[in-house]
Amino acid sequence: MMKRRKIGLVGAGQIGGTLAQLIGLKDLGDVALIDIAEGMAKGKALDLQQSFAVSGHDCVIEGGSDYGLLKGCDAVIVTAGIPRKPGMSRDDLLKINAGVIKTTALEIKKHCPNAFVIVITNPLDIMVWLMQQASGLPTTHVIGMAGVLDTGRYKTFLAQKLNVSVQSIDAFVLGGHGDTMVPMPGFTTVLGIPLNHFIDKGKITQKCVDDIIERTRNGGAEIVNLLQTGSAFYAPANSAVQMLEAYFYDQKRALPCAAHVKNAYGVKDIYVGVPCVIGAKGVEDIIELDLTEAEQAAFHRSAKAVEGLIHDLERLNI
Repeated sequence: MMKRRKIGLVGAGQIGGTLAQLIGLKDLGDVALIDIAEGMAKGKALDLQQSFAVSGHDCVIEGGSDYGLLKGCDAVIVTAGIPRKPGMSRDDLLKINAGVIKTTALEIKKHCPNAFVIVITNPLDIMVWLMQQASGLPTTHVIGMAGVLDTGRYKTFLAQKLNVSVQSIDAFVLGGHGDTMVPMPGFTTVLGIPLNHFIDKGKITQKCVDDIIERTRNGGAEIVNLLQTGSAFYAPANSAVQMLEAYFYDQKRALPCAAHVKNAYGVKDIYVGVPCVIGAKGVEDIIELDLTEAEQAAFHRSAKAVEGLIHDLERLNI
């Protein structure tokens, strides 16, 4: 009988709870839900366990504050940390979340050193870099969720404007997760037809595409401003699950993720958003595209922003 997979979720907030629900409904394995707020982790675990009984899913879910729950996990998704609050400096956010990531990294190394780790905590690119550095796990097994989410936002806005199914659109976003991200209209197609064709035919204007790119860059902030008391969680959770499925099912799926770039796109030894192939060995390949001069410059600006955060960590002695 095949051993059931086990997925650790560090952080039982909105994303963590949604992840646990999706994992159970998709029968991806059993779940260990961990949070410093033990009651929240245990309460959500109990609620979800009962919901799985209603829907007929046999996912076993445990909740608590003990990192020992990670023992034997095949994969870990990390959402723990705090969002930036009014009056909080970027350094303050970096200090707090870096501490959370370092603690989590050491616990993963202790309890499940062979796990595939997906980081969602912000600021994303530097947090996934710190996770790999602190855990010592292979770079192929530590990755950040950003590009799938940003691409989903980009495809949503394009599909609405062109009045087509999102399934007809192939697109991706490069670079760091934030306002330096680089949506790629030059590599965007609708049913295999380049986006430029639709601009030439008057189906969409260049200004509209530019506006969509800007809205994509600010996609997270738009949701935060609407919710007032939180941030996006459905789309981030769904994005991480897509990455998890690619790993578990050896899909060799090309997805835009914050992956370790050894030497590509003119950058070396850094985590940044690139199209990569995810399969049973983790990140199995980085796809290097021929970029225009403008695209390359935008990507380098994004990579420089990530490097700046690494210097900030060193300056803050983290």
